[in-house]
Amino acid sequence: MSDLGDWFRSIPAITRYWFAATVAVPLVGKLGLISPAYLFLWPEAFLYRFQACYLPWVILGFNYIIGGSVINELIGNLVGHLYFFLMFRYPMDLGGRNFLSTPQFLYRWLPSRRGGVSGFGVPPASLRRAADQNGGGGRHNWGQGFRLGDQ
Repeated sequence: MSDLGDWFRSIPAITRYWFAATVAVPLVGKLGLISPAYLFLWPEAFLYRFQACYLPWVILGFNYIIGGSVINELIGNLVGHLYFFLMFRYPMDLGGRNFLSTPQFLYRWLPSRRGGVSGFGVPPASLRRAADQNGGGGRHNWGQGFRLGDQ
């Protein structure tokens, strides 16, 4: 048993605790000390664990935990906040000028509207104009109708 204990104490601290947790947590669930459902999902924390305004910082923390680049996350958060401030807060709330606008060549290449679709249940503009010119208004006269069973 001394060899196993020596081996366990010889591994790095984080690896030692990670290994111990991977053995202890399923064992605690198997012995019924806590419900196994809590081992894979903590509903309160998952559904209510933080507010949406903290999401960029939570993602930064997760990225730090898994060993990703925190600098890239911080730069992304900074650029996102700067964009939001310059595009919305400064012009709309503080009455400043609009520093950011979409370049015109993007509007020429990618128009704002999509094909002939103009909304749910609304015919394209070309068909609406044709119906208006014919005087029909684009509607069909379906008649008065009958209830089922009234014959």
